[in-house]
Amino acid sequence: MSTPAPYSAQVPPPQDGDNSYNAVQAKLFALAQALDSADSELEQLQLRMKLNARESEVLAGHIAHAEVDPVFVEMQNAVSLALGGAEIAVRNLVARARDVAAKAHETRSTHARLYEGLDRVRSGRRYRTPKPAFFDD
Repeated sequence: MSTPAPYSAQVPPPQDGDNSYNAVQAKLFALAQALDSADSELEQLQLRMKLNARESEVLAGHIAHAEVDPVFVEMQNAVSLALGGAEIAVRNLVARARDVAAKAHETRSTHARLYEGLDRVRSGRRYRTPKPAFFDD
Protein backbone atom coordinates (compact mmCIF):
# COMPACT_ATOMS: atom_id res chain seq x y z
CA MET A 1 0.00 0.00 0.00
CA SER A 2 1.54 3.31 -1.05
CA THR A 3 1.58 6.28 1.27
CA PRO A 4 -0.25 9.31 -0.11
CA ALA A 5 1.75 12.49 -0.61
CA PRO A 6 1.51 14.90 2.31
CA TYR A 7 -1.03 17.65 1.82
CA SER A 8 1.70 20.29 1.85
CA ALA A 9 3.23 18.60 -1.21
CA GLN A 10 -0.07 18.93 -3.08
CA VAL A 11 -0.10 22.72 -2.83
CA PRO A 12 2.42 24.64 -4.95
CA PRO A 13 4.85 26.77 -2.95
CA PRO A 14 3.79 30.42 -2.74
CA GLN A 15 7.30 31.73 -3.45
CA ASP A 16 7.34 30.54 -7.07
CA GLY A 17 6.65 34.10 -8.23
CA ASP A 18 4.14 33.17 -10.93
CA ASN A 19 1.04 35.22 -10.25
CA SER A 20 -0.54 34.92 -13.66
CA TYR A 21 -4.27 34.29 -13.84
CA ASN A 22 -3.85 30.58 -14.60
CA ALA A 23 -1.20 30.11 -11.89
CA VAL A 24 -3.41 31.72 -9.24
CA GLN A 25 -6.36 29.59 -10.35
CA ALA A 26 -4.19 26.45 -10.13
CA LYS A 27 -2.89 27.38 -6.67
CA LEU A 28 -6.38 28.05 -5.32
CA PHE A 29 -7.66 24.80 -6.85
CA ALA A 30 -4.76 22.80 -5.35
CA LEU A 31 -5.31 24.34 -1.92
CA ALA A 32 -9.04 23.61 -1.99
CA GLN A 33 -8.46 20.04 -3.21
CA ALA A 34 -5.86 19.36 -0.51
CA LEU A 35 -8.22 20.60 2.19
CA ASP A 36 -11.13 18.62 0.74
CA SER A 37 -9.08 15.42 0.66
CA ALA A 38 -7.84 16.00 4.21
CA ASP A 39 -11.42 16.31 5.45
CA SER A 40 -12.27 12.60 5.55
CA GLU A 41 -8.93 11.71 7.14
CA LEU A 42 -9.43 14.34 9.82
CA GLU A 43 -12.93 12.99 10.50
CA GLN A 44 -11.47 9.50 10.89
CA LEU A 45 -8.86 10.86 13.28
CA GLN A 46 -11.58 12.57 15.30
CA LEU A 47 -13.58 9.35 15.52
CA ARG A 48 -10.49 7.37 16.61
CA MET A 49 -9.73 9.93 19.32
CA LYS A 50 -13.31 9.74 20.58
CA LEU A 51 -13.32 5.93 20.63
CA ASN A 52 -9.91 5.75 22.29
CA ALA A 53 -11.05 8.21 24.97
CA ARG A 54 -14.11 6.04 25.71
CA GLU A 55 -12.01 2.85 25.80
CA SER A 56 -9.54 4.52 28.11
CA GLU A 57 -12.36 5.57 30.43
CA VAL A 58 -13.73 2.02 30.48
CA LEU A 59 -10.24 0.68 31.15
CA ALA A 60 -9.90 3.06 34.10
CA GLY A 61 -13.13 1.60 35.49
CA HIS A 62 -11.80 -1.94 35.07
CA ILE A 63 -8.57 -1.00 36.81
CA ALA A 64 -10.53 0.53 39.70
CA HIS A 65 -12.79 -2.54 39.89
CA ALA A 66 -9.71 -4.79 40.05
CA GLU A 67 -8.64 -2.79 43.13
CA VAL A 68 -5.30 -1.85 41.60
CA ASP A 69 -3.42 1.01 43.22
CA PRO A 70 -5.45 4.22 42.73
CA VAL A 71 -2.46 5.96 41.13
CA PHE A 72 -2.96 3.78 38.04
CA VAL A 73 -6.66 4.60 37.92
CA GLU A 74 -5.80 8.31 38.07
CA MET A 75 -3.20 7.93 35.29
CA GLN A 76 -5.69 6.09 33.08
CA ASN A 77 -8.31 8.76 33.73
CA ALA A 78 -5.74 11.42 32.77
CA VAL A 79 -5.13 9.59 29.48
CA SER A 80 -8.88 9.47 28.88
CA LEU A 81 -9.20 13.21 29.52
CA ALA A 82 -6.26 13.98 27.24
CA LEU A 83 -7.75 11.89 24.43
CA GLY A 84 -11.11 13.61 24.92
CA GLY A 85 -9.39 16.98 24.67
CA ALA A 86 -7.57 15.85 21.52
CA GLU A 87 -10.89 14.78 20.01
CA ILE A 88 -12.33 18.25 20.64
CA ALA A 89 -9.25 19.87 19.11
CA VAL A 90 -9.49 17.67 16.01
CA ARG A 91 -13.22 18.46 15.73
CA ASN A 92 -12.33 22.17 15.72
CA LEU A 93 -9.61 21.51 13.14
CA VAL A 94 -12.13 19.72 10.90
CA ALA A 95 -14.46 22.71 11.10
CA ARG A 96 -11.66 25.19 10.34
CA ALA A 97 -10.39 23.08 7.42
CA ARG A 98 -13.90 22.99 5.95
CA ASP A 99 -14.20 26.76 6.36
CA VAL A 100 -10.87 27.39 4.65
CA ALA A 101 -11.71 24.95 1.84
CA ALA A 102 -15.03 26.72 1.25
CA LYS A 103 -13.26 30.10 1.22
CA ALA A 104 -10.66 28.78 -1.24
CA HIS A 105 -13.43 27.57 -3.60
CA GLU A 106 -15.24 30.90 -3.20
CA THR A 107 -12.04 32.88 -3.78
CA ARG A 108 -11.25 30.88 -6.90
CA SER A 109 -14.73 31.55 -8.26
CA THR A 110 -14.51 35.27 -7.45
CA HIS A 111 -11.03 35.51 -8.96
CA ALA A 112 -12.32 33.85 -12.14
CA ARG A 113 -15.31 36.17 -12.30
CA LEU A 114 -13.14 39.27 -11.89
CA TYR A 115 -10.09 38.40 -13.99
CA GLU A 116 -10.95 35.68 -16.50
CA GLY A 117 -12.15 38.18 -19.11
CA LEU A 118 -9.07 40.35 -18.70
CA ASP A 119 -6.83 37.30 -19.00
CA ARG A 120 -8.62 36.23 -22.17
CA VAL A 121 -8.11 39.67 -23.71
CA ARG A 122 -4.47 39.93 -22.67
CA SER A 123 -3.68 36.36 -23.73
CA GLY A 124 -5.29 36.84 -27.13
CA ARG A 125 -3.19 39.86 -28.08
CA ARG A 126 -0.19 39.56 -30.28
CA TYR A 127 1.79 42.15 -28.31
CA ARG A 128 2.50 42.34 -24.62
CA THR A 129 0.31 44.70 -22.63
CA PRO A 130 1.07 46.58 -19.40
CA LYS A 131 0.66 44.75 -16.14
CA PRO A 132 -2.59 45.33 -14.24
CA ALA A 133 -2.47 48.56 -12.19
CA PHE A 134 0.21 50.06 -14.47
CA PHE A 135 -2.02 53.05 -15.22
CA ASP A 136 -3.13 53.59 -11.60
CA ASP A 137 -0.42 56.15 -10.81
